Amino acid sequence: MVTSCQTQQKESTSNMENPFFKEWNTPFGVPPFDQIEDEHFRPAFAEGMRLHKEEIDAIVNNPEAPTFENTMVALDKSGRFLNRVSNVFSNLSSAHTNDSIQAIEKEIEPQLSAHYDDINLNEGLFKRVKAVYEQRENLDLTTEEARFLEKKYKSFVRGGAELPADQKARMREINGELATLSVQFGEHVLKDNNAFKLVIEDEADLEGLPASSVSAAAATAKEEGQEGKWIFTISRPSLYPFLTYSPNRELREKLYKGYILKGDNGNEYDNNKIVARIVELRSERAKLFGYNNHAEYILAENMAKNPENVYDILTQVWEKALPVAKQEVADMQAIADKEGANIKIEGWDWWYYAEKVRQAKYALSEEDVKPYFEVDNVQQGIFTLANKLWGITFTERTDLPKYHKDGKVFEVKEADGSTIGIFYTDYFARSSKRGGAWMSSFRKQEMVDGENVIPVITNVCNFPASTEDMPSLLSLDQVTTMFHEFGHGLHGLLSKCETHTLSGTSVSRDFVELPSQIMENWAFEPEMLALYAKHYKTGEVIPEELVKKINNASHFNQGFATIEFLAAGLLDMDFHTLNEVDPNMDVAAFEKASMDKYGLIPQIAPRYRSTYFSHIFSGGYSSGYYAYLWAEVLDKDAFQTFKENGLFDQETAASFRENVLSKGGSDDPMKLYLQFRGKEPGIEPLLKGRGLM
Repeated sequence: MVTSCQTQQKESTSNMENPFFKEWNTPFGVPPFDQIEDEHFRPAFAEGMRLHKEEIDAIVNNPEAPTFENTMVALDKSGRFLNRVSNVFSNLSSAHTNDSIQAIEKEIEPQLSAHYDDINLNEGLFKRVKAVYEQRENLDLTTEEARFLEKKYKSFVRGGAELPADQKARMREINGELATLSVQFGEHVLKDNNAFKLVIEDEADLEGLPASSVSAAAATAKEEGQEGKWIFTISRPSLYPFLTYSPNRELREKLYKGYILKGDNGNEYDNNKIVARIVELRSERAKLFGYNNHAEYILAENMAKNPENVYDILTQVWEKALPVAKQEVADMQAIADKEGANIKIEGWDWWYYAEKVRQAKYALSEEDVKPYFEVDNVQQGIFTLANKLWGITFTERTDLPKYHKDGKVFEVKEADGSTIGIFYTDYFARSSKRGGAWMSSFRKQEMVDGENVIPVITNVCNFPASTEDMPSLLSLDQVTTMFHEFGHGLHGLLSKCETHTLSGTSVSRDFVELPSQIMENWAFEPEMLALYAKHYKTGEVIPEELVKKINNASHFNQGFATIEFLAAGLLDMDFHTLNEVDPNMDVAAFEKASMDKYGLIPQIAPRYRSTYFSHIFSGGYSSGYYAYLWAEVLDKDAFQTFKENGLFDQETAASFRENVLSKGGSDDPMKLYLQFRGKEPGIEPLLKGRGLM
């Protein structure tokens, strides 16, 4: 029989061995990934929640009258232990998961939801926060302090602090169920994605495919114990080259349908019921707060303010882009007819025939340009850009622990040699990583007791991994993705905020994409390409003729790209502007009716169909996927300043850093934008940038 004393002693010994219970003596205090095991997370989460509760109780039970310092500052500093555990865990669960981590996530997410509900619904805590908020005009607060106070007060109100008791109880139930459903949705997408494999045994079926794609498929087959065969998956680095270059229409259709039916196969990973339930619960929660629907609730705190403004911009661009997409179909159909294919263009034909159109119109093939975009060269180009704009440098640190062997770690320094932060990169696709690309943080920048805490930032992508005979070569879209995520990374790295709450990317959803998307604008400028686009074999800088072709073709396929995106944005809004939700909703029928309403052509599917729309059902973008387009209005307009003053103009760059990158959520986003740009943005640069006017 194990006594209580023996159990406590065993837990104490275990905790002493748990790296989360120790100070991290790694360089810069980065996570000691080489010491962290899955078994460490459960006790660390339990301790983090316990300590956080103690800190909240100390604020509530403080006998002194509420002040900004003893209530708001104390609140911002609370939960550090829990944040440290959560940051490591959430990053691993997205970028390098396994069955153990997924089991922990299912267990922990509802507990965390309940924990934060306990804080948001703590009457004593809200009473103190409200007392400080009500005297805000007399507190002589800085802009950031005032913004922090307002944001925290609103977060309590929007978290249910003023709801009657029965509605508070119901909101707790809703939040707990949503936390569970969100985890299940993401897990289903990953598992259904990994379950689909197109196995090719006949080498003749590889006709037309690039050597890099064939090599990667052979490597995948070898990993799967099927050496001598080729396995293609529905992860984008495998999917897109096959759809683009394989003349085998039957195999293209199989792969394409495997992709667009993720989470919609009626199997154990089916997400239809989960989508319906999430939409229903979100609608119910919004009504608790007096909103008609979830979109109204979410957008009240965004730049867009309301669904009408979102629909306005989405439909404006849709009307410009749809005729362009239809013309693109006609161009492809003409080539298919000329070749005697005797087909009607379908979704699985788009990439294949679009590539033929590109070669016919612009004499440009992705395979012509890929050799100039080796992944390390592109990364070095991005670092060179940051250096030219702000004087900052990136030095690889091979002595810092990593969570995966393929990753890299860099120390980021100012021109004077002082350290800004630590930057992790994890670029290659694998089965333990969810799809897409993102930036996150292991530690946010903030000021603690007058000392600047440097951020630890990560960029994660899903690029093709190198093989024994081929390095990782990026497509034009993948190059754009790396620039995009690096922009998010800069937003986290260059933050100069006092508070943890407002630091870095803690801004409204439709402003957070400005720093990322503006970086995309440099990627294919001739001056920029000359700095980094070098042939992986010869080191030759990309020829001027090829640069011209890239820029001449910059508007190519923009009808498809724009409509594909807008379809997903409109689908997101249509789900979340439902005032009444049928609990037995037929998700596929709803999606079809939504797309038919806007006249979506059958050759294009939304970039994310409902059952794998992770941005909105397991990420933070519900009623917010439009944000990429909203921010594109800002980024295209803002980049004009660089075009006018010089692509690498340091004065313009310094202004962008000061007014946007460093400020986090410490001020109103439009005010920050106006301080940089000096005028309201217009939609014309966006339309021109996409070739839609």
